[in-house]
Amino acid sequence: MKSQLRDLHSHRGFINLIGARFISNVGNGLSSIALAYGTLSINGATGKDLSFVMSARIFPMIALMLFGGVIGDRFRRNRIVGGSDILGSLFVAVSAISFIFGFASVPLLVLMGFLFGILNALWLPAMLGLLPALLPKEKLKDGNAVVGLLSNLGYVTGALLGGILVTLFGSGWALLVDALSFLIAGILVWNLDVPPMEKRQRTSIFGELKDGWHEFRSRSWVVAMVIAFVGINACFEALIQVLGPLVFNENSNGPRNWSFHLAALTTGMICGGVIALKVHLSRPLFFVMILIAISAVWEFSLALHSPLLITLCGAFMAGIAIEIYYVNWSTTMQSHIPEESFSRVNAYDAFGSYALAPLGIVVAGPLAMYYGVHTVLLITGGVTFISAILALSVKSVRNLR
Repeated sequence: MKSQLRDLHSHRGFINLIGARFISNVGNGLSSIALAYGTLSINGATGKDLSFVMSARIFPMIALMLFGGVIGDRFRRNRIVGGSDILGSLFVAVSAISFIFGFASVPLLVLMGFLFGILNALWLPAMLGLLPALLPKEKLKDGNAVVGLLSNLGYVTGALLGGILVTLFGSGWALLVDALSFLIAGILVWNLDVPPMEKRQRTSIFGELKDGWHEFRSRSWVVAMVIAFVGINACFEALIQVLGPLVFNENSNGPRNWSFHLAALTTGMICGGVIALKVHLSRPLFFVMILIAISAVWEFSLALHSPLLITLCGAFMAGIAIEIYYVNWSTTMQSHIPEESFSRVNAYDAFGSYALAPLGIVVAGPLAMYYGVHTVLLITGGVTFISAILALSVKSVRNLR
């Protein structure tokens, strides 16, 4: 791994990129704890309110993702990513201040989340296209693994720190650190030396969307994976944003115990990144979808009231599966999709695979209140397992090399 890092270090801008991903993910780890338990601490707030707040970012992100893909293929991607992070830090800071000074409310948090989600629609397609602009194709797998490792290390640091900060000082101060992390990361990415996009003949926005759609649908393995992750992502987002915090909302140790699970998940992702660096998969999508099916064990363990140690092991296993999937999926996309249409194809990927994620978050709270959180977790685990197995029924997914 040291030799791979030394090799990647020689490519200008790569160190700044992984530094920015580490810093911003420290903030993301903090935010996942602080926002959830900050919302639940508001007088009269319920699981339904938590669903509204945690889904606010995703609705505009999904709705505007395709247009974000067009923008990501037209303009310098580092400026889009950096500018989105810098502006996003202001919205997070408003939420933080509202908790610190005691005027936080569900409508305010929803509004800040909605504005942040608009920026995410620009950020994600551009971010996914940054690495191919910094590294040659033969280095992309190592680059994706290292970016994932540093990102996950940042997240696990933030998740553990978040549990401590929220317990000792409250959600507001944790969110303020989150805002600062976005600001620093945005400045680092903004100053990357990334060449402008190559000049090409451009049509209208809708014309470019049509071209991107052609690139997307012409590959059956992409379509099959996106369809599978409609259900998988909806269940995973419901678990991370709503169901998990509700499981551990029974006593004052709830934030701490849920932060342990997020830390276990991310530690598993770090291990998955190391494995992805070491192991070459001849049929990557076939192997990773088997791992995704196995990852449902985390949801099943939570649903069955398993002891804390067992559920932490389930989170760790899920993290390994998720990161090996992410590294191999990112590398496969970067290797097979033309660079000039990469952001648009990734926008269709994100738009499709996260299409039901907002709905999953919105309905998770009310369903948990009506049927019980453990029953809903049993269902989400089943959906994850079945969706992964169905993807393997597609020949191009099994055989892609």
